[in-house]
Amino acid sequence: MSSNVGRSGPRGAKMFGIIASIVIVGGLAGAAPAAADRNQCAPPGVESATVLPDDLTTSPGSDVADDTDTTPGTIPLSSVNIGALGLATPGILVAGTLPDAPPSTCINATGRFTGFDNELLRAIAAKIGLRVRFVETDFSGLLAQVSSRRFDVGSSSVKATDARRHTVAFTNGYDFGFYSLVVPPASPIRNFTDLAEGQRIGVVQGTVEDTYVVDTLHLQPVRYPDFVTVYASLKTHQIDAWVAPANQASAALRTGDPAVIVANTFGANDFVAYAVAKDNQPLVDALNSGLDAVIADGTWAELYSKWVPRTLPPGWKPGSKAAVAPKLPDFTRIAAEHHRKPVHPTAPKSTLTQLRESFLDWDMYRQAIPALLATGLPNTLILTGSASVIGLTIGMLLAIAGISEKRCVRWPARIYTDIFRGLPEVVIILIIGLGVGPVVGEVTNNNPYPLGIAALGMMAGAYVGEILRSGIQSVDPGQLEAARALGFSYPTAMRLVVVPQGIRRVLPALVNQFIALLKASALVYFLGLVANQRELFQVGRDLNAQTGNLSPLVAAGIFYLMLTVPLTHLVNQIDGRLRRGRSKLRPEDPPEVVTSTIGVEMT
Repeated sequence: MSSNVGRSGPRGAKMFGIIASIVIVGGLAGAAPAAADRNQCAPPGVESATVLPDDLTTSPGSDVADDTDTTPGTIPLSSVNIGALGLATPGILVAGTLPDAPPSTCINATGRFTGFDNELLRAIAAKIGLRVRFVETDFSGLLAQVSSRRFDVGSSSVKATDARRHTVAFTNGYDFGFYSLVVPPASPIRNFTDLAEGQRIGVVQGTVEDTYVVDTLHLQPVRYPDFVTVYASLKTHQIDAWVAPANQASAALRTGDPAVIVANTFGANDFVAYAVAKDNQPLVDALNSGLDAVIADGTWAELYSKWVPRTLPPGWKPGSKAAVAPKLPDFTRIAAEHHRKPVHPTAPKSTLTQLRESFLDWDMYRQAIPALLATGLPNTLILTGSASVIGLTIGMLLAIAGISEKRCVRWPARIYTDIFRGLPEVVIILIIGLGVGPVVGEVTNNNPYPLGIAALGMMAGAYVGEILRSGIQSVDPGQLEAARALGFSYPTAMRLVVVPQGIRRVLPALVNQFIALLKASALVYFLGLVANQRELFQVGRDLNAQTGNLSPLVAAGIFYLMLTVPLTHLVNQIDGRLRRGRSKLRPEDPPEVVTSTIGVEMT
C-alpha cells in the first residue's frame, strides 16, 4: 500500500453541505432506513483473500534487485538497550497514526487504534519490551512531527521514498504498495497513460500518489484532505479519476458504488515502512530487529492474513534481507474458492435514495450518539470553556493596553491583535502545536490537549480584546470625569464605572465570539489527539471513516446546532433587552409618588 494519508482542509464548507442535506432529506424521514455500511475498520479475514491484479504493471526504474535501503540483517533483540532508544516517555513508544485509512490504520467503535500497521507495531514493540501509545494526527504534519520528536514513530503506511529520507529515517519494509486508478463506470480513462491535462485527478494531499501524479505523470492533481472526501467527490462526479493506494481503494469500493478500478501499477523498491527521526538510529535498529522477530514467529503472517490478505509480488518479502520468508496461506486458492471478483458498479440509485442512505442511516445514529455524548461533547465543552477563560483574560489586558496613552503599552497590544486576527485559525494552531509543542514537551508531557486550549484562547483573546476596547471607548468620557471628580483614582474609576458599562454594551458580541470559539474547537484535531480526547467533529469523522457513511457527521452537526442555536437566541434576547431596557415596572417594585412643593410655605 502506498497511502501516506493526510487530513486537513476547510471544514466550514463541508459542514454547510451536511446541514443543507439535512434540510433536503428531511422529508424522507418516513422512508425505510438504509442498512448501515459495513465496518471498514474490522479485519476482513483470510476468507477475503485476493490475488494481485492481472493488469498490475511495474513503474519505470523499479526493480527489487536495486533495493539498497533494506538492511542485510539486524542486531539481536537481546542487545537492544531500551534506555538508549531516545523515547520521550521511558518504556512508551508514542506513535502518530491516522484514523481513516482502513484496513491499514483506523480507529474502531471502541476507540482503539487498530489496522494492520498499528497491530503490527504493537507486536514489534512487545518484542522489544515497549508499550505503544497511539496519537491521532494529520498526515500532512506527520513526518514533521516525527522529525521533531513529537512522535517516536510514524505508523501510517508511509512509503519510504528517497525524498522522504531527507526528513526522516525508515525501518525495513513491512508491506509493499501499489496504486490503483479509480474512475466512474462510463469514463474513457482506462489506464494511467490516459490521464491528461484538463482532467480533474483526485489525490490525498502529501501522499506518494500526489507525488506520482506530479513528478511521474507531470500533471496537476486536485488535492483532498482524506480518502473519504476524495472518494465522495469521485462518486458525485466532481473529479474524473482518483489515483489511490490499492488497499484504500479496494476497502472503499462497495457494491452499487458508481466507481470501478481500471488500472494498477507497482513500485517494487518503494516499500512501506515506519518513519523514525533521522538521528535516532538506535530506535530504527530496534524496530528492525522486532520486525524480523515477528516475521520469524509467524505474527506478521497472521496479521497480514487477517487484515490485508493478498498475494505478494514476485521477489518481495518483508523485513531485512536476512529475514525468513513468511509462510502465508495459499491466497490464490482461497480467492478461487470464494470466487473473488472485482467489484463492479450496479444500476445508479436515485438522488433521493443516495441522500437518504448517506445522511439518514438510523443505525449509524444509534452508534454515533453514545460516543458523541460520552467523548465528543465533554471534550468540546472543556476546550471551549477553558479557551474562553484564557481569551477573556487576554482580551481584557489587550483592551486596557489598547486604550493606554503610552505607546510602549499600546503598540505591543496592537501587534498581537493584528497577528492573531490576521492569520487563519488552523495556521495558528499548527504553529503553536508543531512549533511550540516540542519546546514545552517536558511541561505538557507531549500532550497536545493543553496546547490546543492555549491556541484557541490566544486566538479568542485578540477578538475579545477588540470587542472590549470598542465597548470601553463607547462609554461617554463624562462617566470617567464624574468618577474622578468624586475622588476615584483612574484604575478604580475604570474598574467600577467605565469597564462594567462597556462590557454590558458588547455582551452580545462576546457571546457571538463564544459561539465562534465553540465551532473552532474542531480544529484542535490537527495537533494529534488520543482516542479519549476527541471532540464532537472528530468523533463523527472517525465513525464516518470506519463505515463510509456520512450519518455520524450529521449527528455531530446536530450536536453543534444544539449548542449554538440556544446561544444565538440568548444573544438576541440580551441584545433586545439592552436596547429596550425595562419597559414596565415589575409587580414587586413600589409605585413612585410624585409630590409638588409649589405654593407650600417653607419654614
